[in-house]
Amino acid sequence: MLRSFLIGLTAGARAMTPLAVVANAARTGTLPADNGAPRFLSHPLVSLGATAVAVYEYAGDKQKTAPDRIIPPAVIIRSANAAFAGMALSPRGERFANAAVAGATAVLASYLTFAGRMLAMRKGSQAVTGFAEDAIVLSSAIAAARAPLPEIHQPTRALSQPA
Repeated sequence: MLRSFLIGLTAGARAMTPLAVVANAARTGTLPADNGAPRFLSHPLVSLGATAVAVYEYAGDKQKTAPDRIIPPAVIIRSANAAFAGMALSPRGERFANAAVAGATAVLASYLTFAGRMLAMRKGSQAVTGFAEDAIVLSSAIAAARAPLPEIHQPTRALSQPA
């Protein structure tokens, strides 16, 4: 569930980054084992297309005419992409719950990252703050897709019994 939460956070700032990162991880075979990713996601053309759209979004974000990330269509797209990416990063048996976590996190993160960006732009330009945000988002998305997570073992009955 942590991966889905993290990918939802990144989707709040950049709508297409989660899809691009997950498609590239699927293409290179670096998604977590027992993932819920559909097979087509690993196709090189899907990976290339998702990456191209993400790069376009990164460039467009620096434009003065870029729409706010909190307009309803943008929030819906962020949530849907995050849910899809969250599902792809999850074990098959947990993919629907994790998709919901990623999608809901993306909605909240859209508003939080928008407020943070507006605050940062009081001191920096749209381009400078955008590049800083890009670096944070891209590294976080890659970490969400590829970083090994610690295993958390559930306590057994034997461990919970007094000695």
